[in-house]
Amino acid sequence: MPTFIILASWTQDGIKNVKESPAWLDAAKKGFKAFGGELKEFYMVMGQYDMVVVGEAPNAEAISKIALAIGQSGAVRTETLRAFTEDEYRTVVAELP
Repeated sequence: MPTFIILASWTQDGIKNVKESPAWLDAAKKGFKAFGGELKEFYMVMGQYDMVVVGEAPNAEAISKIALAIGQSGAVRTETLRAFTEDEYRTVVAELP
């Protein structure tokens, strides 16, 4: 299953209600499962982003639904990246002309 990384930043509303964020994380885990995926790892980070989520989803359509569902809370803004494992990377590079 493809791996995706979601970079998230608190909105003004999200940071005001940050104590509720563990419940939001639980909801995100359920959202991943609802669309056939799995939230594999979560990190609170320092820097440009506030959180990093590593998850798997069946395809780009599913991860788009997951990211949109997370964004509906109004607590975070997200940026989603498709991540390639080392094996996938090696396959891509090996297939170059």
